[in-house]
Amino acid sequence: MSIRATNQADVIPLRPLPAVAPALPREPLWRDLVGEVLRRERQAQGRTLKDVAEAARISVPYLSEVERGLKEASSEVLAAAAQALGLNLADVLALAGERLVSLAAARSRPRSLGSSAVGGHRSVRPTGPAGSVGAMRPSGPMGGVLLAA
Repeated sequence: MSIRATNQADVIPLRPLPAVAPALPREPLWRDLVGEVLRRERQAQGRTLKDVAEAARISVPYLSEVERGLKEASSEVLAAAAQALGLNLADVLALAGERLVSLAAARSRPRSLGSSAVGGHRSVRPTGPAGSVGAMRPSGPMGGVLLAA
């Protein structure tokens, strides 16, 4: 008899196992949300990873890892990536915050409402003259960030 066979015993529970409720999706990580915002903005502008990475003076593989949520970028790197996209750090963080709030609301909402009510994807576009970075702001109270207790 092999070691594997001896370690696999038939177990009969004394009590029936409780029904397992469907698990909620895991809480999103901040790095995932920030990366999602950076990638969405880059793609909305029709720019490549190489183009944005060169403008931000960071490596292409590193920017790719940040966009995919594999690396926790420093505030300096995030600010450089945001600036390369014509945004500022506050814009990126506000958009990530909006997405976090919408995902948190979806997690606390009963499942019967469906997923069609969950959005949170929004792109920052200039509202002022072309090239006016100062005119780029997410709309809404507090720059689009909703704080809930």
